[in-house]
Parts: sequence; structure tokens; C-alpha cells
Amino acid sequence: MLEKADRYTGYTAYEYLEAGKDYREFRYAKQIGRVPAYEGLELSDAQKERTERLLREETVISLHEHVQVFPEDMGELRDHIRQGREPTGYQGLARSGLTAVFDNGMDGTCCISSDAGWKYQDVLFDLGVRMADLAHQDFVIKAESIKDIRHAAETGRVAHIFALEASTMIENEVDRLDVLYGFGVRQMGIAYSEANMLGGGLKERGDGGLTYFGERAVERMNKLGIAIDISHSGDQTCLDVIAHSKVPVFITHAGARGLWPTNRMKTDETIIECAKRGGVIGIEAAPHTTISPQHPKHSLESVMDHFQYCVDLVGLEHVSFGPDTLFGDHVGLHDAFSSNLSLGQAHANVEYEKQPYVDGIENPAEAFYNIIGWLVKHDYSDDEIRAVVGGNTMRVLEEVWV
Repeated sequence: MLEKADRYTGYTAYEYLEAGKDYREFRYAKQIGRVPAYEGLELSDAQKERTERLLREETVISLHEHVQVFPEDMGELRDHIRQGREPTGYQGLARSGLTAVFDNGMDGTCCISSDAGWKYQDVLFDLGVRMADLAHQDFVIKAESIKDIRHAAETGRVAHIFALEASTMIENEVDRLDVLYGFGVRQMGIAYSEANMLGGGLKERGDGGLTYFGERAVERMNKLGIAIDISHSGDQTCLDVIAHSKVPVFITHAGARGLWPTNRMKTDETIIECAKRGGVIGIEAAPHTTISPQHPKHSLESVMDHFQYCVDLVGLEHVSFGPDTLFGDHVGLHDAFSSNLSLGQAHANVEYEKQPYVDGIENPAEAFYNIIGWLVKHDYSDDEIRAVVGGNTMRVLEEVWV
């Protein structure tokens, strides 16, 4: 794997503080080489060179990741989270080839003051501490605009964009969106799996759609320039948000229910309506989500089955990638926080073979090399690859961010 960002000097998260004195120290998972390298691509030398060139030269954007490093022992996870000091995986990002990444933190499991998560003060604490760490290095930059993404591309940096998977923490206070925007948040979901004041989540038995307060929140996000994500919202809420927003919306990390029939995947209707309004779906790769009948053991191949399905459904210009990976044992995270993440309801009624990790898209350091390698192997043109790994996302952001 090549290094795109030559500026990286080896900085590790919070190294300006004293471990054991200023914060509790944990043993963290390896950012590179935690699992065996993917061997399924079998690229020729020419294909490898083309893959590396595209990863090096193009604007590569992940619509959805969690670029923190997690404890090696996931039994320590709750203790780690309660201290409110998530470490960014700088070493892994230096190997990723990413130009920009929407980092969604851990707001759904941000249990600093409450095991229920989603508390406003906890989210602000998490954002502030992460920003303090970013400010102490010069490789990953806090990005809030198209200009920032282009600056990262021109200078060999990674543009880090704060995002939140739901708006649950604003409760019934629409002005909190302004505060979060001020902190640098540039993308937000409507509801996670559970319903909130804005609308329905994908786990609910009934989805009443976007509430009147939700309409106000969507209008405020449009005015502020916060990109809207409907990945975890219920079906009716998704359609209502698409219709009510004055600008395109994202499905930042999901797949096609027509290929894998769980609530976590999106219906053809939702994907089509999103595309009709100019939006983009980012294809998901979190464990046991984008499985396909052709590839029932979750891997790069099953993820790309969902990519191809969506391309055939709405056209290549409305599809991108939001792999939803992290540095550490993602399956272990799901096991530890299954109730917070509503995994039982999200994956209900469909049998699947549990895997220890998603082979080929296990972490942010490897994901886009393998994604681009798959596209190269399957004879996509440079222009087509350029569009799906970043161009489509930039097109929407140019319309949404004010």
C-alpha cells in the first residue's frame, strides 16, 4: 500500500498530554495489519499501477467512517468511552489514500454521562476534545468547506469533516443545530434506529414520517449548510426528508433492500427518490450489513454487489461509498453495544453467517485501495472511478454547503 500523505510525521493522538496523568491509557488495536491483507483482487501489475495512480491522484472521499482507534481488549470499551477521549487513527489515515473523510465519531455510543448515549453535552465534549487533538498536528485538518477539501488535495493532507449519525441530541431545540455547525459539524442524520423529535428510525414498528419539528430542523440544516443523511431513518421519514429538503440529501452508508431484505438497507423507492432530487447513496460495509445472496460471507465482493445494484437502479452519478469502518474489532463493538445500535431490529428476520470482519474493507486504511482495485479489475473507466470515489460527493456538497 502506498502512502499518499507524505506530510505525516508520526504524530499519535493526544501525544501533547501525559498518559497515565492527564488521561487513562489503554492498549489500542493496530491500525495497520490487525487482520490479514485482502487476497481476493488478484490484480495484474498494470492494474495495480492504475489503482495506485487513481488513489494517489484523485479526490477520494468517504461519506461515512469512524476513524478512531479502539481498545485492543473490547471488554474495556465502555471504560474507554466514558473518559471521553477518542483517539484519531493518524497512522491508518496516512495509508488510506483519502482526501477527505466524514468522521461520525461515536455519538450513538457516546456514553460519557449516560449509557443511553446521544446526550448533547457528551457530544459537545467529544467534538471539543477531538478538535483539540486535531489542532496539535498539521496532517489531518479540520475541514468545513469545499475550499478546505481542495486545500487538502493540493497539499497532501486529509480533510477531516465532523458528522453526526442522528440529530437526537438537539431534542426540541432547533438552535442547537447552529451550535453544532459552529463546532464544525457539516453532515447530520435525522434519526438513528430509534425515533426522535424529528422523525422515525429504521427499527420502529411504525414510522410516522418527518414531524413538524423535523421539518423545521431540515429547513435550518438547509439554511446553515449542513448536509442531511437519512441512512438510519425509517422509510417514510426518508421520503419526507427528500421531499422537504430544498437541496439534495445523502444516504451516506447503506445498501439495497432489493438485494438484502433488512431494515438497515434502503428500498428501491428511497434510493430512486434520493437520486431524482440529485442525491447520492454511499455504499456501506459495516459488518453484516451489505451482504448479498451471491456472496453471503460479508466481504468486498458482497459490498460491490450492492454498488452494482444501485448503479443499475439509478445510474453511476448517484452512487458513492461510505464504508463505515474503524480501527479495531468492529464486530466486537457491535456485540458490546448491540442494544444502543438496535442491531437486532435492524438485521431481524434474515439469516446470515457471522464473520469476524469484512474481508477487504476492514478498516479505513485499506478500504479505498481495494474498492478502486475492484473497479479497475472490472474495467470501469478513469472518469467513472473518479465520479464514484469523490466526484459525485463533491457535486452534491457544492450545492448543499453554503
